[in-house]
Amino acid sequence: MVGCGPVGALLANLLGQAGLSVDVYEREAAIHALPRAVHFDGEVMRIFQSAGLAGPVVAVARSSSKGMHFIDAAGRTLMVRRGIDGVGPHGWAGNWYFHQPSLEQILREGLARFPNVRLHLGHDVGSVDDLQARYVVGCDGARSLVRRAIDSLAHDLDLDQPWLVVDLICDPASPRVRTLPDYTIQLCDPERPMTIVNVGGKRRRWEIMLLPDDDPARLTEPDIFWPMMAKWLGPEDAAVERSAVYTFHSVVQEAWRKGRLLLAGDACHQTPPFLGQGMCAGMRDVANLAWKLAAVAKGAAADVLLDTYESERRPHVTAFIELAVRLGAVIQATDPAAVAERDRRFAEGPHTFDFPQPQLGPGCRIDAPPPVGTIFPQPRLADGRLMDDAIGQRFAIVGDVTLLTHLRSDAVPLPAVGREWLAEHHLRAAMLRPDRYIYAVA
Repeated sequence: MVGCGPVGALLANLLGQAGLSVDVYEREAAIHALPRAVHFDGEVMRIFQSAGLAGPVVAVARSSSKGMHFIDAAGRTLMVRRGIDGVGPHGWAGNWYFHQPSLEQILREGLARFPNVRLHLGHDVGSVDDLQARYVVGCDGARSLVRRAIDSLAHDLDLDQPWLVVDLICDPASPRVRTLPDYTIQLCDPERPMTIVNVGGKRRRWEIMLLPDDDPARLTEPDIFWPMMAKWLGPEDAAVERSAVYTFHSVVQEAWRKGRLLLAGDACHQTPPFLGQGMCAGMRDVANLAWKLAAVAKGAAADVLLDTYESERRPHVTAFIELAVRLGAVIQATDPAAVAERDRRFAEGPHTFDFPQPQLGPGCRIDAPPPVGTIFPQPRLADGRLMDDAIGQRFAIVGDVTLLTHLRSDAVPLPAVGREWLAEHHLRAAMLRPDRYIYAVA
């Protein structure tokens, strides 16, 4: 593997847990000390659970039920991405906020559980030809070396916009800090679009869109950006941890695999942050890829199974990116005509929406409409365990107890699990893959 950011580190944990021999090459000698990603969802927490790391992750992450509010310059709410009160369908809270260096530390410490995983830090791979491995996975980011070797074609979904990101360490004694909202604000103000995130603890993040007259080289200077944030906080309320200008992209690569070479995370797609799904997409990639690599490496499946990785994941991640682009159009509108049209759309009151639940593309599943190809919820069993812990890393069949009692199968039968879900969908049974996506229903 090339790259040991959060996506690469999670994949190495999943492959190590499966018993595969794994070498991970990371060019940096230490974890990047500054925050980058700040959000993951309940499905990603479920993936951490599958890697045996949910407990340590919960200890450094903040769960939230508050959602995301899109607010115009006058304070009117245009849209709300709903939060989830309590436990969501994946057996965990629906939204989590975190400090990326802390999460990466947990993922790397997890690798120490597996003597079959070797982490090579400070090792810059010059060519994939130097890596003598059966498979090479590029988790090496937007400038991926492995992607260049594959010669993958990029599809741009037409969002390329520079934004200033300012991370703050707030003074909890400040009255202004205490009055900041718990939920994420998407400020749809044509004078200066912004995003305001409660990361957790003392940390808050401001993202500020650059306008045509801005000088990117100067916008990172405190004397320039503090006045833009003066409505909420000033330098007396918080210390600046980091300020940097990033360009938000919306790109999906075509060709995530070429022979032994594969891509995951930012190496094969880039998501604008308006949905908080950038890192989540990469985590879903490796949850899909890990069990397939394990099956192929152990001789339980043919190599062609790996072709289903892109065919399933690319349509799925594209649905998230397309929604993030549409949300970006709402937030980033500055042209008076576009703003007027946007405001007319929301004149009757705020719209509400949830994270999409798209179907996987064609691949290792029955060719049928949803719920086939969507993820099955994770109930808690009668003995107190979460369903995934009972199943382990294998296929399972859940359903009507009378239907499954005499079932002979290599899959684990779990009678009466998910009864409410099955009844809602007028089904008697469902076959779940190791990543808990539905292979088939009956």
